Amino acid sequence: MTFQDIFKSSFLENVTSVSLLDMALALVLAFGLGLFIYFVYKKTFQGVMYSSGFGVTLVALTMIVTLVILAVTSNIVLSLGMVGALSIVRFRTAIKEPLDIAFLFWSIAVGIVLAAGMIPLAVFGSVLIGLVLLFFANKKSHVHPYILVIHCKDQENEKQAIEFLGQQVKKFVIKSKTVQKGAIELNIEIRMKNDHTEFVNELTDMEGVNSAVLVSYNGDYMG
Repeated sequence: MTFQDIFKSSFLENVTSVSLLDMALALVLAFGLGLFIYFVYKKTFQGVMYSSGFGVTLVALTMIVTLVILAVTSNIVLSLGMVGALSIVRFRTAIKEPLDIAFLFWSIAVGIVLAAGMIPLAVFGSVLIGLVLLFFANKKSHVHPYILVIHCKDQENEKQAIEFLGQQVKKFVIKSKTVQKGAIELNIEIRMKNDHTEFVNELTDMEGVNSAVLVSYNGDYMG
């Protein structure tokens, strides 16, 4: 075989390079595992706003990667061209949740493994990864974090509010403090002793405290 024979193109020969049964089986399995990834993503999501579009993207990404790898493994010339084409693609969408990156790589990995013919590895690996994510993501913390926003008039009122808060909660950390003329704003991360929030009402009734807002959050503080 000469160098020219390697790069000789024949459209009719490429049509039968991958059988219809292999294509159908790979795409159906990709769709099924993509739905499983979507289900795990939906059950483990802990962000602020759930995006159903991202879940659909995981299903589509699994099938697209499977389609691409099937084409690449059947033609060496196409694989070289695919590397060059994908090298110019740039994705600039920001990933807001760190766990979303794991789901993206999971979908890509499943598509590659399926197209390579390693069906047991794709199925068993996906089930195992899904169980691990479901276990750790849904594991509840014993002490749920909250953010308490307090607006005080002056430094003396701030001191009284802090002393009162120390008696009512298990632990607290001041995350930020904003001082203006006649107003002080405190953002405090707290760990409550129990589920009772009556102390917020008592805090608001204190002299010099204009307002108190209690917000539940996932532990990621944005300053």
